[in-house]
Amino acid sequence: MNEASVPVQPSGEPIDSVRGRPAPAICPVCHQPVRPEFYFCPNCGKDLKEKPVSVSAGAQTSLYLMSIVTPLLCFLTIRWWKGMRYLRSSNPQARLIGFVAAVLMAVTTIVLTWQLAVFTSQLMSSLTGGLLGGTGSLGF
Repeated sequence: MNEASVPVQPSGEPIDSVRGRPAPAICPVCHQPVRPEFYFCPNCGKDLKEKPVSVSAGAQTSLYLMSIVTPLLCFLTIRWWKGMRYLRSSNPQARLIGFVAAVLMAVTTIVLTWQLAVFTSQLMSSLTGGLLGGTGSLGF
């Protein structure tokens, strides 16, 4: 049977003409048959497709907390932030969650930068005031 005469489902997957169900997919690495719903090959472990992101309340809470904490830790935890996976998801709800997480991270970064600038300004003015003979707000 040539490629042109292979029946396909509406999703575009070939149909096994003997059993009338979707034909098994083949792993691109070990060439073993795999089921279409598999995220990785059970034989060699090759990732076949990306696992969808969770939109549960617990996953959202974790992502939002990480979005707030990451700027506070000087972005040292950025590699564990999953916001980009949510933003790239095909699920509209997951994309919205990713957008909210990105906005939280941006707002936290702006507030943290502003607070650091104010603190530095106050510290410098109190130190220069102490050097010039006056008493600064920190008691120097």
